[in-house]
Amino acid sequence: MSYAHRIEDKGQINLKDFDPKSHGSLRREEATEKMARLTEELVELQELLYAANQRSVLVVLQGRDTSGKDGVIRHVFGPLNSQSCEVASFKVPTAKELSHDFLWRIHTETPATGQIKIFNRSHYEDVLVARVHNLVPSEVWQRRYDHINNFERLLADSGTIILKFYLHISREEQEERLRKREQDATKFWKLSVGDWRERERWDAYTAAYEDVLNQCSAPNAPWFVVLADRKWFRDVAIAEAMADALRPHKEDWLRQLEETGKRELAAIEEFRKSGK
Repeated sequence: MSYAHRIEDKGQINLKDFDPKSHGSLRREEATEKMARLTEELVELQELLYAANQRSVLVVLQGRDTSGKDGVIRHVFGPLNSQSCEVASFKVPTAKELSHDFLWRIHTETPATGQIKIFNRSHYEDVLVARVHNLVPSEVWQRRYDHINNFERLLADSGTIILKFYLHISREEQEERLRKREQDATKFWKLSVGDWRERERWDAYTAAYEDVLNQCSAPNAPWFVVLADRKWFRDVAIAEAMADALRPHKEDWLRQLEETGKRELAAIEEFRKSGK
């Protein structure tokens, strides 16, 4: 059973059909054990990805405030080797960025071969925030779906494995998390009245996310709906989806590395025979 709901084809996804509180009958004790195994596997797969240097991985994390993007980065990707695993966060565009097309600042952050790159928010802000806040006319953001699909197709054709996760949190859970921040001095730096203002646009964001899921999911760049009210379930779901995506490439990477090793061994033997 896959704990993250993969959406491969364009359709009619309604977020009300996904219960953010669900945990797929997985018990927390089982999840802890499963997460340990998945982490060990992801560490191995990352090393092979880096060594083979054939492909790259782009992970897109999207979700409402408090949905857990930072937590996913810390718990799922934190154990990986930071030498080839990086995070890019996209804030409000600068004046320079606004003077280019909306994908300009995104493309410069895409992963190189052998690298895992995590987008903490992404190019999808330009069909989410830009839409909900009327930052651009509707005819502008509506055209961006096709631009995004073409952009992601280019990345996939260039060898990038793309995984996009929407962290689906309930309105009740979000309020609880926001209020907990107000009671924890170590979380004060996260406080923002803007988070409460955005809650007033809950339905508008729901419609915007549903359009993203329906219009921008493809076999080579799938969206996953991740039930995120339970943090431990959220992390297992994403770790499992990551392992499932990388595992099919393992044998090819091992075969390539074996061939590379044989060539290097032959070169070493030739060097030794030369007496130099």
